[in-house]
Amino acid sequence: MTRQSENMIERNVAPPPAGATVAAGLAASLVDFATGRGAQHTDLLARAELDETRLADIDGRVDLGRYLVLIDAARQVTGDPALVLRWAEAVGMAEVSIVGLIMEASATMGEAFVQMQRYGGLAMEIDAPASGPRYDLVRRGGELRMVERPMPLGIVPALTESAFARLVCGPRRFLEQPHVLAVHLAYAPPSYRSEYDRIFRCPVHFNASCNAMTLHPEILGWRVAQYPHYAFGVLAAKADILLAELEASKTVRGQVEAALLPILHEGEAGADRIAAQLGISRQTLFRRLQREDTSFRQVLGDLRQRLASDYLRGGKVSVNETAYLVGFSDPAAFSRAFKRWTGQGPKAFRRQNKGGSAV
Repeated sequence: MTRQSENMIERNVAPPPAGATVAAGLAASLVDFATGRGAQHTDLLARAELDETRLADIDGRVDLGRYLVLIDAARQVTGDPALVLRWAEAVGMAEVSIVGLIMEASATMGEAFVQMQRYGGLAMEIDAPASGPRYDLVRRGGELRMVERPMPLGIVPALTESAFARLVCGPRRFLEQPHVLAVHLAYAPPSYRSEYDRIFRCPVHFNASCNAMTLHPEILGWRVAQYPHYAFGVLAAKADILLAELEASKTVRGQVEAALLPILHEGEAGADRIAAQLGISRQTLFRRLQREDTSFRQVLGDLRQRLASDYLRGGKVSVNETAYLVGFSDPAAFSRAFKRWTGQGPKAFRRQNKGGSAV
């Protein structure tokens, strides 16, 4: 296989399903790693059509298709087809995603696997009927394997090799003995096959029936706990919020709310503007919201109510400032709306709830 053909692998798979994303932290880290090996930062972003501000939030989302283009571009401009494998060896999941932090805060390797299944979508989310947990644990004949489920877009070696390399190299820092006994890959060996042997340090079998790793049979009980148990709870709570936001983004309501948030204070958050931003007509927007048993007016009102309540609970802004922030030019109109929403005026609500935490 030539270097050029290896760089084209991601272009020859099926297009990623609509809504498939990866954590922005992954894309940002890859850009930094490739830049350290001769790539031009702005050139990589331009090739993948990625915005610098989008990558600044490690928990933000990047379109999976653009991420695959970024992988392709990073390999090409550095002239290193093994770049992604080396990047995964050098940069652990805990450095690029909350998923890695939660896994390392788990009590045991078995619990870490459970958390990886639960929160794995925060690292890579494939929004398709076949989506779900990315791996299965299979015991057969005394052997324990972690098997990668087929992805809707087919076999993408870069995604598998980077995931497997992190799952092998990360735990090596704290485990006392090898936890991966063999690696099985459902694609042909690349020209940099020797890097697989160096990094995985165990038998690597190509052209296998599926992507899988043979694990030590007792691994599930091995201790991890790289952080205090308190940290696990904090991280899990944060991850639950991120999962809820990710799930909401799949609905039309969630998309409308995301479009409304940055412009709400302008007081011009009309349906026409939001529909144009989403690339659909006003009538289509109304129909799609109706299918979700809601309306644009209801989504706008619910968002204003939720934000206003949060601002007033926080106690850091006045009633008039809150009115402005949620899109009311007239404080009196805001007060009437807030009383309609909650049954009490904003001043009374603020006095009773000041200092309360907003969810």
